[in-house]
Order: sequence, then C-alpha cells, then structure tokens
Amino acid sequence: MTAARDYPRIVTPPPGPKARAVVQKHDEYASTSLPKEYPLVIARGERAMVEDVDGNRFLDFMAGIAVTSTGYNHPAVVAAVREAAGQFLHICGADFYFEKFSQLCERLARLAPGPSKKRVFLANSGTEAVEGALKLARHSTGRPAFVAFTGSFHGRTYGALSLTASKVVQRAGFGPFLPEVYHVPYPYQYRCDFCRGESDCSRGCVRHIEDDLFGRRLDPQSVAAIVVEPIQGEGGYVVPPPGYLKDLRALCDRHGILLICDEVQSGVGRTGKMFACEHERIEPDVITVAKGLGSGMPIGAFIAKESVMKWGPGAHGSTFGGNPVCCAAALTTLDLVEREYMANAVTMGTRLMAGVKQLAARHDAIGDVRGKGLMIGIEFVKDKQTREPNPELVAKLERLAFSKGLLLLGAGKTSLRLAPPLVVDEYDVDTALAILDQCLGELR
Repeated sequence: MTAARDYPRIVTPPPGPKARAVVQKHDEYASTSLPKEYPLVIARGERAMVEDVDGNRFLDFMAGIAVTSTGYNHPAVVAAVREAAGQFLHICGADFYFEKFSQLCERLARLAPGPSKKRVFLANSGTEAVEGALKLARHSTGRPAFVAFTGSFHGRTYGALSLTASKVVQRAGFGPFLPEVYHVPYPYQYRCDFCRGESDCSRGCVRHIEDDLFGRRLDPQSVAAIVVEPIQGEGGYVVPPPGYLKDLRALCDRHGILLICDEVQSGVGRTGKMFACEHERIEPDVITVAKGLGSGMPIGAFIAKESVMKWGPGAHGSTFGGNPVCCAAALTTLDLVEREYMANAVTMGTRLMAGVKQLAARHDAIGDVRGKGLMIGIEFVKDKQTREPNPELVAKLERLAFSKGLLLLGAGKTSLRLAPPLVVDEYDVDTALAILDQCLGELR
C-alpha cells in the first residue's frame, strides 16, 4: 500500500452548488440524446484522480469509457500536445504530408499482430474507424454482407450502428439500417444457450454460424467480413472462451471472409497486451482502434493487411483524421504504454481481479467475474442459482459509489465495468475494492 492520498475526498455532497449550475445549463441547451450516469462535473484530473467544480475528488475507475489510458494529464502527453500545437494545428493528412502522421502509421502497422505487412488509415474516432473498415472490406472483397454479434457495440453512425446490437435505445427510430448485416450469438459463457453456462465451451456458437447462418440463410461467399470485439465492451465486458477467436479465424479462412477485430475499447494495452486479440495469437485482417490511443485526444485508426488495403487514391479520406496534435498525443501515449503501462495493466489487473473475486465470495449479488488486465466485468444477479439479472443494483451501485468518491460505469444489461486509467497503483486498486465492498454491504 502506498502512502495516504488526498482522494477520494468529498467536501460537499455531489452535485454541489457549482455542479448544479453547470448541470442546469447543460440540461437547458444540450442535445436531449446525451444521457448522464450521475452528476459529475469535472474541473481537472491527475493520473486516476478527478476533481469536480466544487472541490470533491474522486477515484476514477471508468477512464471516460476506457479513454484516459495514461491518466488525465500525463506530463509527457501534455508536453507533446503543447509542442505540436505550437508548430501547427492542422494540415489535411489526406492531401499533404507531415512527419508525425507518417510516424504514427508506421508505429501502428508494426504494432499490429501477425507477420503480414500492414497499412494504416487515421481517423477521428472509433465509429469512424469502423465505418472505414466496413468500406474497405466491401471494396477489397467485392462482397456485400457483414456478420456481427448480439451485444456488440461498434458506434452510432449508420454503418457502425447497423452492426451495433447492444441496447435498443441506440437503434430505435433510426431504421432502415445498412442492408446485409446479420447478427449471431456472442460466446457469452455465463449465459450461453449452447454451453448452458458450463465452464467448458462446446463451440456451439461457432457451429451456429456455419450450420444455421451459412447453412440456411446466408451464402458465405457473399460475406465481406465478420466483425468481432475480442472482448465485448458495451455488451458487458464479456470474454470469449480460449480458442474461440482461433476458431472464428479458421471459419473466415475457409470461406475467404475478412476478420475485423474491433479493438476500440480493448486495445492500446488495456488487457495487458497492445491488442486483446494477441491473447489468442491470431492475426486479424483489419483492426480498429481509438479510445485510449490519444489519452483523451480524438483519434482513431484502422490497421489492415497490405493485401486488403489496396484501394486507390480518393477511395476514402478524412479532413481531420490524423490531426497533428492528436498524432503527437498518440505517439507519446504508445511510448508510455509500451514502456510502462501495459505491464502495469497486468500487475494491477491481477491484483484487481483477485480482489473482485474475494468480493464475489462475500456478496451473493455478484454472479460472474471476468476480464483481462484492466478490463474487468462484474455481473450482478438476484440469485446465483437462477442467474436472474439485477440491473437495478448496478444503477444503485454507481450512484452510491459516486457519493463516496468512486467513479464507475455499467456495461450491458446487468454488469459493471472496471476500466481505470492504466496508471493506477496498489492504493487505487485497494481503495476501489474497499469502496465497492462497502457499497455492496449497504445495498444488501
């Protein structure tokens, strides 16, 4: 345990008066489509600490949805941003050259798993990376269809939203969607219709694609790509069983289908490897990445085998994709993650997982614990035997933890995600576990 810290620290019950004023203005003028988990009004942050406008300090275990990978204002990232901003704020990377754009493309191409040479397109966000990957897949294969997974989240623009199948509110009122998108079950062992919750995976969900989808409804020769999250994010931080991604890779290879791994949430060291698919030692045809790549600066990318990214000039572009300031932040973030924080995700993730499993042994409301590195999901149930979901508890737990100075975020219908900045240490992990334990005791 490290020395005592000055966070969490609640000096006035949140939201305080300054926070309430900000919330009131937001609620009057901002789009009504923007939900809020709880009334956090941030003023500044440092490492894994967030301070609100009223001086309350919180321990952050959601990292702006797994975005602030190196913490809130890592001095090296801030320095890189300042230096780049002092040189020039913009030049369109689609039309002109600059050094950091080329450096970042090379860096991501070399970091991507597998022996094939890669090429990189820089975008502004995860959903843009997914959109570009879909265009590339159709262009490269000449095929129209895509296969995605129940519970998946790939973004909210139309192509990405057509793949998304996480919450109905995200799709309601926006149809019709992109044609030729088919959804199949994700390998969700705790609630798997094929394994019936058994610890040994029967691979029934892979056979379902081959036997049911391809056997009855969709010619596999029409499929451009299967799009999968190596660890499902918004769907509940669901980890597929060992070997599943290898089987999916083999399925794609049998039918000449591209495998797109959406690493927007799971990439950039969060699971203890640069990309979560590396745990299965597979080489995707395309990888999408964003969120933690820029430590909070808006940048995304899709990385593809050179044999796949063969479209000509003008086939795809972006005015702001690969912004010079964002490229600087991304390059420094990758330096820090490779040098220190990817290993820290393993060390602190092991400590956090052990602590959460101890909580599960003490609290009957915890039905399942899963994850890799600092990407851990806790699923809550009303009864461990029936596994009846308990979404109400997740909402109550978020609010109660917020009042005690811990920032949490749900995932899926009945799960809580633990996705802190990769800079967390023993104090942060132990403090979060203690607050979770206290909250679960109070909510019995």
